[in-house]
Amino acid sequence: MSSRDRLRRQGEAMRRRLFGASTDAADSDFERYIVETTYGGIWSRPGLGLADRMVCTLASLCAVGQLPQLRRYVAAALAVGLPREAPFTIFAQIGIYAGFGASEAAIEATKLVYRERGVELPEASSNDVSLEELDRRGRDLMAKLHGERGARGYAAPENPFTSRLYPMTIPYGYGTIWHWPGLALRQRAMVSVAGFTALQLRDQLQKFGQSARNLGLSVDEICEAIIQTAPYSGYAPALNALRWLGDVLGDE
Repeated sequence: MSSRDRLRRQGEAMRRRLFGASTDAADSDFERYIVETTYGGIWSRPGLGLADRMVCTLASLCAVGQLPQLRRYVAAALAVGLPREAPFTIFAQIGIYAGFGASEAAIEATKLVYRERGVELPEASSNDVSLEELDRRGRDLMAKLHGERGARGYAAPENPFTSRLYPMTIPYGYGTIWHWPGLALRQRAMVSVAGFTALQLRDQLQKFGQSARNLGLSVDEICEAIIQTAPYSGYAPALNALRWLGDVLGDE
């Protein structure tokens, strides 16, 4: 069997794994290309589990606003074992990076998929935590993620411009959204890496690439999180992100 034949067979098997046994066979040149590259070449790579690959896929699709594809993958997310709360948490986190309009559109699309499939929507969490507690919780998480880098660059408290906005991200980003259910902390780092890749945010990608190491992700896993975004937000952005990551983790 040729290498391309192997990729096509792997790709067809992966498509059925994600979207069900009744998935139609690829019947056009472009569909066969997608089967070979996306499902045979990327989804079937070693180094990252299916649930983690799905986290990165949903993050990148939300970041670039690809709602028809996002709806399809939300359904597949349940099939690979992601908790039903996970897509909502992913999309809320991406809103910090891409704007909450992107989050709202993705969340509404997800609700529609769940209703069509009879999946119960997650319950709202308690909203009675004080702002002071959210700030404390956020700062604790920032220290775990970033260490001393958490107060540098755009996060520097002494910066007279970014300090007008950045303090809001501590209680509401790190203290709230990063604590919502459905994802492990290492997966939340993958959401960041995938989102910053899709949005081509170099400073943030480099910062969170290093922080993902603090949470126990290997360099290979971080690279795979970036590679997973390529079919959904572009190969060129993924290649840029891999190069930027190499600038800060290349010696490991």
